Amino acid sequence: MKKQVFVASAMAAALSFALQASAQPAPKPKFEAEKCFGIAKAGKNDCQTANSSCAGTSKRDAQGDAWVYMPKGSCDRVVNGSLMPKA
Repeated sequence: MKKQVFVASAMAAALSFALQASAQPAPKPKFEAEKCFGIAKAGKNDCQTANSSCAGTSKRDAQGDAWVYMPKGSCDRVVNGSLMPKA
């Protein structure tokens, strides 16, 4: 009796592993980003500006040369967003 229970549980486990392996989700598409200038809050830029060397160093909101990464194609939809640095 114990042997039958053991074999049945082993078969059930093998079947559940096979079902899980075949139900894998499709891979996510590669995330593409772009630099969006002129919309970062003070101290929230992603990296280098004309006056500073790296992230979190912008001095004012909407600094024209400070940028943040955004999903590709969305910068043009943001008010004051630009793909090129502003003066």
